[in-house]
Amino acid sequence: MGAGNIRVLVVDDSAIVRKVFTEELSREPGIEVVGTAPDPYVARDKIVHLKPDVVTLDIEMPRMDGLTFLRKLMRYYPLPVIIVSSLTSKGSELALEALAIGALEVISKPTSAYSVGDMSVQLAAKIRAVAGVRVDRRQDVQEAPVKRGGVEPVRALRVTTHKIIAMGASTGGTEALREVLTRMPVNAPGILVVQHMPARFTTAFAARLNDLCAMSVKEAEDGDPVTPGQVLIAPGNFHMLLRRSGARYYVQVKTGPLVHHQRPAADVLFDSVANYAGANALGIILTGMGADGAMGLKKMLDAGARTIAQDERTSVVFGMPKEAIRIGAAEHVLALDRIAEKALSLL
Repeated sequence: MGAGNIRVLVVDDSAIVRKVFTEELSREPGIEVVGTAPDPYVARDKIVHLKPDVVTLDIEMPRMDGLTFLRKLMRYYPLPVIIVSSLTSKGSELALEALAIGALEVISKPTSAYSVGDMSVQLAAKIRAVAGVRVDRRQDVQEAPVKRGGVEPVRALRVTTHKIIAMGASTGGTEALREVLTRMPVNAPGILVVQHMPARFTTAFAARLNDLCAMSVKEAEDGDPVTPGQVLIAPGNFHMLLRRSGARYYVQVKTGPLVHHQRPAADVLFDSVANYAGANALGIILTGMGADGAMGLKKMLDAGARTIAQDERTSVVFGMPKEAIRIGAAEHVLALDRIAEKALSLL
């Protein structure tokens, strides 16, 4: 293996998962699995000795659960962590908590031999995205208290029924979206969100945001109306598109080919918003790997919409915003804590 490889430690109590991950990742150029660990105690020693660039971490393990281990890691030895979680509702809840503690990405465990190939391609992409991300040391990390309107919301100037905000995010996006959406007032325009996330995880993500935000937040269902005070999150493994019937906006939730290796894809949402809402829309692109959303945001801008990209300093991964800025799709480039207020003033 070459010296410039990304060094990965796989932490999982399943010997089969450790074997599969090691075999699949060793086929990927530029990635080297330097070790595996069946539990956090072994992992702790191997992290100190092997100094991996990235850790994949199963959060449901015996002896010490993954969240407890992650909290200790973020406090004493912070480094990029990708959570590997089962597709259960409990797994989804734990994965979201892990992202709040400081993990950068989440991926679902392969459910069958057929899904291993897809999963390994995704995992390799995520490893490449987070390698080299500077993870800040966290003091005693606790989840933010669950209460509606955790941040004092920005005051909306007036209620508008025909305005729409469309947002796209990937790596680091769950926390970035929380930062923006908790600042939105209860009567903010309808918001449509694409966050790259596996199926089922978006259900728990929407429920968590609903507890924290003044706006109502739910996972989108086909035909849901887009109304002020409501945030609709695209469900994992489905694209979400804006549609219009007369003066009424609603969403279409459907399957379809992957776009930028993603489903849902921000480009699919942004394209539809450009077509159906035009100048009545505002597009926001947040932290994330890859280029998803850049072309769609440009289409929105060309159709008369206002557009915002998150700046490099506050992005966990400056991929999606960087590409949007590069092609001239971003009218404003802002730090994360300024985006909500600017969005409302532009509308």
